[in-house]
Amino acid sequence: MGLKKIFQKITNWELWNFYVLYFPITPVWLWYCLRSGSLWYFSSSNPTITFGGFEGEGKKEMYDQLPLHLYPKTIYIMHDWSFDDVKKKISEANFEFPFVVKPDVGMKGILFRKIESEDQLIKYHERIPVEYIVQDLIDLPVEVSVFYYRYPWEEKGVVSGFIDKELLQVKGDGASTLKELISIHPRAKFRMEEMEHRHSHRFDRVIPENEIFYLSYAGNHNRGAHFTNLHNEIDDDLHKVFDELSHYTDKFYYGRYDIKTTSIEDLKQGKNFQIIEFNGCGAEPNHIYDCNMSIWKAYGVLLHHWKVLYRISRYNHKNGTPYWSFKRGWKYLQDARKHFKMLEKFD
Repeated sequence: MGLKKIFQKITNWELWNFYVLYFPITPVWLWYCLRSGSLWYFSSSNPTITFGGFEGEGKKEMYDQLPLHLYPKTIYIMHDWSFDDVKKKISEANFEFPFVVKPDVGMKGILFRKIESEDQLIKYHERIPVEYIVQDLIDLPVEVSVFYYRYPWEEKGVVSGFIDKELLQVKGDGASTLKELISIHPRAKFRMEEMEHRHSHRFDRVIPENEIFYLSYAGNHNRGAHFTNLHNEIDDDLHKVFDELSHYTDKFYYGRYDIKTTSIEDLKQGKNFQIIEFNGCGAEPNHIYDCNMSIWKAYGVLLHHWKVLYRISRYNHKNGTPYWSFKRGWKYLQDARKHFKMLEKFD
């Protein structure tokens, strides 16, 4: 990495390592642990989700919190099934190429793939070491994230974050190779090792003029997606949609929805949208990124959400949802992190 890139990475807090970014405010998190008397005070935040949805919960568990018509058709595949059994299961569910696959227990877009042929599916099935899901590819034009929380003692909640997401992509000029386009991309150039891993066999390909080449299909900040703040679009209609979702199980109080929709207006009317991902108390308020925030304002947003999480968790604890014991939480986190480290090796 050249000196210019190193300087940009140091001076742009959005490019910092997760632990470096969060270290200065860690004492606040520890203070909430002390006040509640539990290192896992957040575990009571969303009572119907394992560990409150902090880490390690499965996709099936999350989708079970939602109305069937609001998330893509999904089936679950065991990694040790024969490929004939996999094909049969997919055929019975009437899937057609392309579709998406991802681990049932995953994070940060690890092993998320768009599958366009049987050969790609065979390679994925032979490679992945855990249960995974096959899901309809939702080809709607607008992708957004909505961060929502609701205090259990209140009927209405708050949409605290609303962003538009653009997947990590380059646009061809008819002359430059894929590698050259990546090297001048404002975000992809900082991810060259990852790009080599995923796309090195295409690096010499010249991308035709105006053709969009997607470097990642995962709409996550850590996968290079670009966010645009839609805070001015938050209104009573949007709140109504997510209040109704929160009351569907009456036990989801804090987290983030990742959604594809035909338009912002349709989403506000509660129509023509699909919930692609659904994350509990471990969800980051990702509206701090790509929205021209200073680091101090971003810290203010994070601290506000931590305070909300503490209040929700404390209330639920006092009303019958116990905190996880230290032993149970520690073992769960260790197992989850071993799981994710294993997935990263296969990504």
